[in-house]
Amino acid sequence: MTAIKHALQRDIFTPNDERLLSIVNVCKAGKKKRNCFLCATVTTERPVQVNVVKVKKSDKGDFYKRQTAWALRDLAVVDAKDAVKENPEFDLHFDKVYKWVASSTVEKNTFISCIWKLNQRYLRKKIDFTNVSSQLLEELPKVAEESVPSGENQSVAGGDEEAVDEYQELNAREEQDIEIMMEGCEYAISNAEAFAEKLSRELQVLDGANIQSIMASEKQVNILMKLLDEALKEVDQIEIKLSSYEEMLQSVKEQMDQISESNHLIHLSNTNNVKLLSEIEFLVNHMDLAKGHIKALQEGDLTSSRGIEACTNAADALLQCMNVALRPGHDMLHAVKQQQQRFSDLREQFARRLASHLNSVFVQQFTQTLLQLYNKPYYLSVPGHDQSSTLAQHSVELTLPNHHPFHRDLLRYAKLMEWLKNTDYGKYEGLTKNYMDYLSRLYEREIKDFFEVAKIKMTGTTKEGKKFATLPRKESAVKQETESLHGSSGKLTGSTSSLNKLSVQSSGNRRSQSSSLLDMGNMSASDLDVADRTKFDKIFEQVLSELEPLCLAEQDFISKFFKLQQHQGISGSTMNEAEEMDGGNLSRSYPSGVPQTISSEKDMIRQMMTKIFRCIEPELNNLIALGDKIDSFNSLYMLVKMSHHVWTAQNVDPASFLSTTLGNVLVTVKRNFDKCISNQMKQMDEVKISKKSKVGILPFVAEFEEFAALAESIFKNAERRGDLDKAYIKLIRAVFVSVEKVANESQKTPRDVVMMENFHHIFATLSRLKISCLEAEKKEAKQKYTDHLQSYVIYSLGQPLEKLNHFFEGVEARVAQGIREEEVSYQLAFNKQELRKVIKEYPGKEVKKGLDNLYKKVDKHLCEEENLLQVVWHSMQDEFIRQYKHFEGLIARCYPGSGITMEFTIQDILDYCSSIAQSH
Repeated sequence: MTAIKHALQRDIFTPNDERLLSIVNVCKAGKKKRNCFLCATVTTERPVQVNVVKVKKSDKGDFYKRQTAWALRDLAVVDAKDAVKENPEFDLHFDKVYKWVASSTVEKNTFISCIWKLNQRYLRKKIDFTNVSSQLLEELPKVAEESVPSGENQSVAGGDEEAVDEYQELNAREEQDIEIMMEGCEYAISNAEAFAEKLSRELQVLDGANIQSIMASEKQVNILMKLLDEALKEVDQIEIKLSSYEEMLQSVKEQMDQISESNHLIHLSNTNNVKLLSEIEFLVNHMDLAKGHIKALQEGDLTSSRGIEACTNAADALLQCMNVALRPGHDMLHAVKQQQQRFSDLREQFARRLASHLNSVFVQQFTQTLLQLYNKPYYLSVPGHDQSSTLAQHSVELTLPNHHPFHRDLLRYAKLMEWLKNTDYGKYEGLTKNYMDYLSRLYEREIKDFFEVAKIKMTGTTKEGKKFATLPRKESAVKQETESLHGSSGKLTGSTSSLNKLSVQSSGNRRSQSSSLLDMGNMSASDLDVADRTKFDKIFEQVLSELEPLCLAEQDFISKFFKLQQHQGISGSTMNEAEEMDGGNLSRSYPSGVPQTISSEKDMIRQMMTKIFRCIEPELNNLIALGDKIDSFNSLYMLVKMSHHVWTAQNVDPASFLSTTLGNVLVTVKRNFDKCISNQMKQMDEVKISKKSKVGILPFVAEFEEFAALAESIFKNAERRGDLDKAYIKLIRAVFVSVEKVANESQKTPRDVVMMENFHHIFATLSRLKISCLEAEKKEAKQKYTDHLQSYVIYSLGQPLEKLNHFFEGVEARVAQGIREEEVSYQLAFNKQELRKVIKEYPGKEVKKGLDNLYKKVDKHLCEEENLLQVVWHSMQDEFIRQYKHFEGLIARCYPGSGITMEFTIQDILDYCSSIAQSH
């Protein structure tokens, strides 16, 4: 253990300026025995630091490393487990309990004893030693640290036997002296005993010389003793003088104590006076409202900009005085209570005056706006006159009134509204409710008139029998509306007029209201005036473009005027729970008068916007219904426009009123669009074909082409392209099914002709429009066209050389039965004579006549609009030539060397077909 201790001191603690005092070999209790060392160390520098260090061998096992160190002052308890029996286990309680098992009980006891001595000497806080034998805990003599010379071999308590036995490392000078001594003796290493005896003899010689030197200096010692006696006498005299000085100083001390006590009382009095002055200054500085502010709150002008600014500054100053954080005890002062009551009265008085003034502003603005609304030419038309002509003469513009001047005037009061919200929420809530009631009535009138103009522009008519207000009626209406604003609660009353339903009248070549994309009557989609659709698209876009800035401007004003971006002050429930849309309060009543917060200020803005613009969504839905009634194609325009505006609104704020409202209306538009597609598919299923005329290109195939061309122009770069693609898939599949159904039911026109012509038209349409989602259908249409073209050619051509066909069928049958081809000519029924007889029946003139009859038959089957006659005739020509080559091949193989040939050639066939096509 001594060697380990020496190694640890040299390698670990000496570089860190520490001395190793005690060491114990331990392992953790309850785990694998991975031995380590607990070391008790002290620093060599002052102030002395005492540590308990955990040291373990490195993984390679060739050196030791310092792992953990704890300050001894952090040690709370040392538990030896058993004070009577020998037990190697012990616990050290630092920040947590560390359980150890020592390699031997002796090492454990030595280590605990060292810890106890270090605690007694260096620490004020005493460690709790439990289950430790009293013999280990010996009281240490108190030796001043200054008396312990540095560098000497000493331990925690001077004079201990333990300190003598402790190992101390040689310093550099001692090592050098020993080396010199050993170099002077040759056998110092080989014979240590002889070297030790030599050193002992030399030591005895040195001790004798030392004693002789002391005896020789006896005279000097006597002189030194005499000098010491004289020094002692001088010390006694000095002590006598010091005693007299001490008595004198004692009296001075008493006088200084009295002076100090007097100074303390003066200082205490001054301190109290300073604190009292500070409290008074605090109250005066923070609870004193200037006279100018008081006058502004009581009499300030709330109509001018300067007066509003003065009232705003005064209100802010009053709020600061009321919200000052009083120090403990201030609220018990009578003057403070009076000032607080005065502030409360001023707040109540100004809040009442401000609320009354803002209500008056609301009423005044409502009256002015209403007068401007009634002064429109739309309302000044004379009863009995034709309304459509009146509107056309006045050229009513499709625009909504601009409320920017009203907002600009009210925004001057925004800071005062914020002050009212923080100080008197009841009045703030009342103003909010009155504003919503006023705006909802005003916007309802403006928006209804706006949509009325939009409907008139769409249809060119007004509701039959509708009478507009005249000028005398205008004054009475304004008076009635104004009186409703002066009620005690400030609540606006009045019923909402029912929405005008416009009848759609046909004019010129416009198709009727019931017309749709696939009407099978006299009127079709091609009869529609393209200008009417463009007109509807522009009007609908203008409606949305007017509504969007109106809603955004009002939302921005509400946020700024009512300061909703800074505070949240409505009931914790949503508007649907707290308010009925026909006039309920904004929030529930609060017992304490303090409003509860809602989920976010955006909810509050959206709730107010829903209350103010409650008529927008139904008006939009009615306009959409009218547009769909006028022309089912309008649902395409509306879907694109509405989708774009919803996308724009969601980019600004997905949770805003505008985004939510337009999103709801978009659902209706999408339903109308789906309904339009469903009606077209239904009409395809119900289509009836005349039995007396040929079919040609089916109406719904042509209508699909028109629909697709229009849809592609409308949905170019549109956000809702996916909806159109889905509609395309549904429609094209329905077209395919309906074409096959009509082809199967057709009696006059062959099935292959119906399929060939219509699928050729579909393929041409899809190829021209290049609709990416219909690539598979385009390929399918082409395949169906090709298959039915081939089928029709084979069926129509049949066997133009009938007897010759029957003859060669017999020849092929004999070959199939096993007769060799060159032996067929020896069969009685198929000899050369019979072949020549059959060939003579089909001269060139007869062949040309048969082809001419075939051409007339094909021309009768095919329709002119698709222009497939030449394509079919060319295919028949190729098929006839193929049959001719087949017959020529059979003659060459079965009748070799006979010299028998057909009476016409392939060139003759080409000439016949060409001349027939040119003659017709």
